[in-house]
Amino acid sequence: MKYYLSVLAGAMSYGILSTIVVLAYGQGYQLGEVVGTQLITGFILSWMLALYTRFRAKRKAQAVSQEKVTSASPSNIFTRLTWKQRLMLMAAGTPTVITGLVYYQSLRYIPASLAIILLFQFTWISVLIQAISKRQRPDKITFLTLFILFGGTLLAAGFLEQGISNVSGMGIALGLMAAVSYSLFVLFSGKAVPSAHPAFRSAWMVTGGLILLCILFPPTFLFNGLIWSQLLVFGLLLGFFGAFIPPVLFAIGVPHIGGDMAGILGAVELPVAVLLSSIVLHEHVSVLQWFGVVIVLIGVALPELYKMRARRSRSTPVYSG
Repeated sequence: MKYYLSVLAGAMSYGILSTIVVLAYGQGYQLGEVVGTQLITGFILSWMLALYTRFRAKRKAQAVSQEKVTSASPSNIFTRLTWKQRLMLMAAGTPTVITGLVYYQSLRYIPASLAIILLFQFTWISVLIQAISKRQRPDKITFLTLFILFGGTLLAAGFLEQGISNVSGMGIALGLMAAVSYSLFVLFSGKAVPSAHPAFRSAWMVTGGLILLCILFPPTFLFNGLIWSQLLVFGLLLGFFGAFIPPVLFAIGVPHIGGDMAGILGAVELPVAVLLSSIVLHEHVSVLQWFGVVIVLIGVALPELYKMRARRSRSTPVYSG
């Protein structure tokens, strides 16, 4: 049960971010300052965890060697990465920065409840990208899932009630761009040096993201004293709940519950973000929109449930009478 709760808590942490960003904008802070403090916090916390993990592994290895145990040393999990592997991990981390930039920028034009719904379009965008790259037509369950997601999105976004003309086109474009960028991150991150320890994979990916951000938005807030204002509070919260906690909790829980179940539990990010935007930011979310959120969650969970059922049916022995 603790592994399920770990993944669930990690996904809920992601759902908090949009509300914190809107509150930071309300205090007059700019996009580069918000994302910059988030990544710097995540960078420091990620490397502290990575170094602490290495330290613990070395201590265990020393204890094992003193007891003259012939089994493999725990330090073997920390095979030294080459610079090529480090650069691959840093490159794989750059889409997260693009995602954060365009997603947070969309919050200036559209409500947080709508922005998170647009971000969740990465589910079908990922399928589309994979289908194009593999030149393979999606199966029937995928088409059904896309249909459900499309219908749920129309309801959850409030398009059927308010009409699309009342929504900022720039905000919608930025939200969809964030979904595309996040899809690329999901596709690339899993293929980048999978043999590396999760703590160091996360640390190097955050490092790559931070370098890209510093190029796009030079961190002047570190030198003009702005970092010691309320910006530091927002940065600590965003870095903790966005760049540190979710990767750690996912690394703990996903290997034990499997990627399929993790994908289902990860969808809790959507209702958490919508709920917080309604309670904290006082955004209006109608009953019909909540119904749309439920439909989107069903669409996200459907293919994973189908895979789990298929595997269970294959593993069940068939007895002839």
